[in-house]
Amino acid sequence: MSTLFDFSARDIQGTELSLDTYRGRVLLVVNVASKCGFTPQYTGLEELYRSLRDDGFTVLGFPCDQFGHQEPGDEAEIRSFCATQYDITFPLFAKIDVNGANAHPLYRWLKGEKPGVFGTEGIKWNFTKFLVGRDGQVIKRYGPTDTPAGLKDDVVQALSAPV
Repeated sequence: MSTLFDFSARDIQGTELSLDTYRGRVLLVVNVASKCGFTPQYTGLEELYRSLRDDGFTVLGFPCDQFGHQEPGDEAEIRSFCATQYDITFPLFAKIDVNGANAHPLYRWLKGEKPGVFGTEGIKWNFTKFLVGRDGQVIKRYGPTDTPAGLKDDVVQALSAPV
């Protein structure tokens, strides 16, 4: 598979969705968790999404429970938490693994395209982010401490890049 658009994933409602749905959009793919020190980044992710969605930007949230059991709930609980605590309107997906033998194929591909520090592929913690261009190619990988507001210039630059 050569672009993000070649993958599919189950959305938070349980429906299998082709990521080709997002063709032509700039995407920020994030592994999220509800009980993490970085969980307040949901606010920044939603603000970034709302401020740039009409320009062709979407955040894709992938809940993951592989780091300190910080996403213990099922999809209904995750959806409810995100709606009531953070008023999340960007797309959320079913809980996945991002590392190990059961890692979602999308995450295997993302990590291979943009390894982390010192070339390591593994996701180190919740709220690791991948910026993907309109062409479905990974532009950049960000760590959990990189705030959504700090990514805005990169997102705007990706939105203005030729397709």
